[in-house]
Amino acid sequence: MGSAITTESKYGRLKNYINGGFVTSTAGRSLLVASPLDGSPLAEMPCATTAELDAAVTAAKNAFPRWSRTPVKERVQVFFRYKYLLEQHLDELAALVSEENGKTRGEAIAEVEKCIELTEFATSLPQLIGGEVLEVSKGVECRTDRVPLGVVASIVPFNFPAMVPNWTIPNALALGNCMILKPSEKVPLSVARIALLLKEAGLPDGVFNIINGDSTIVEAICDHPGIDAVSFVGSTKVAKLVYQRATHNLKRCLALGGAKNHLLVLPDAQPEMTAQNVAASMSGCAGQRCMAASAMVAVGPVDAIIDRICAEARRIVPGQNLGAVIDRKSKERIERYITEAEQQGATILVDGRGYTVPGKEQGTYVGPTVIDHVRPGMAVATEEIFGPVISIMRVDTLDEALAIENASPYGNAASVFTQNGAFARYVIDRASAGMVGVNVGVPVPREPFSFGGWNESKFGVGDITGKSSIEFWTRLKKSTVKWNPEAGVNWMS
Repeated sequence: MGSAITTESKYGRLKNYINGGFVTSTAGRSLLVASPLDGSPLAEMPCATTAELDAAVTAAKNAFPRWSRTPVKERVQVFFRYKYLLEQHLDELAALVSEENGKTRGEAIAEVEKCIELTEFATSLPQLIGGEVLEVSKGVECRTDRVPLGVVASIVPFNFPAMVPNWTIPNALALGNCMILKPSEKVPLSVARIALLLKEAGLPDGVFNIINGDSTIVEAICDHPGIDAVSFVGSTKVAKLVYQRATHNLKRCLALGGAKNHLLVLPDAQPEMTAQNVAASMSGCAGQRCMAASAMVAVGPVDAIIDRICAEARRIVPGQNLGAVIDRKSKERIERYITEAEQQGATILVDGRGYTVPGKEQGTYVGPTVIDHVRPGMAVATEEIFGPVISIMRVDTLDEALAIENASPYGNAASVFTQNGAFARYVIDRASAGMVGVNVGVPVPREPFSFGGWNESKFGVGDITGKSSIEFWTRLKKSTVKWNPEAGVNWMS
């Protein structure tokens, strides 16, 4: 990424999306968006000014009164149509996701299919947010209603250009809010297409807006007095900063950070299923997901399973069934982790360093990598690598394995591979993670269950997806009504 754009790009200079239309930015600084698949230049992305953020917030504030007063059953009609459009444009969106993120086509299709599921959940919100009414005294009723917050912001990462925006867009908007979305500067193309689909679905102008930029515009979002809530997905380091800055400015904030997910493999684990799940978990989306397995704890004699994991990993070929990592800086960082582990005495069973895909020499690929005999204190055992790399630590007992998992500052996910129900329950009860799996390499809940980790994988209360998101995206209004003067005045009135 750089500040000077000298190469002609496929999509040209991008625009912000404000009040229902694309608006040319006056920003003097731009970044180059390149495809990880082959290094080809895709777009010039201007870093928006604070004045352009002001314009987007003004558009959202102007749209909010009418949108928020639209009955929720009418608001979700937009998302019924939007779901249909996602289905109709699935191939197009998947191609765009693959092009700007580096995913395989199959992974990109799965990402758009998840967008469809998320939108489907949003259409059910009228059945989930009905308030309570109770006659609390003769002729006196108390009632609760869920009301929108106002203008909210969603700051999203590069690893899921379409899915993570759809973690927030359908629910937040269907619940009556208006939104400013800031895409990752590395993958700004998919959300621009999403904006047009939302408009085609009938979303009123100003309800959804896109502001492009880097950390400067993130800081401006956290500081802006017209924004009532901020959601963020990204690294733990930045999640902390966003949470601190947004809450310092008295905003509601939910910031999801990174992870170091542990897979605990017991001797009684089903070998083939375990090997397939572990390999898929560590290499899916090139390991660039906060639910990827990057640390495996081998409990006791599981060498035969490790051999199968290596065999599965060798079947995963960059450029065929393994996508690229996002950029050259990431490739170099991932490979440094592997080299450092080797220098510290770990054993590289499958080595993905130095991989080049023929015909795509400028692509940024890292092959699947399996590292054995890793000590718990090594960087590959404790830090988020965000690549197709798994580090294997060996212990004798399940309690030792849980001690390693519990010691991690993160808490997104953990899984155990076993055929013993008692062992599975033991891990579920003791793992320090918000999402736990049994014989599942990527224990992501499906709607209506919410996505969200613990510890330094999440800052704030609640979730931004599923049923729990209702609490985050709305406020609770309580009303008490009395119409009968004959009831007199008592301690309740």
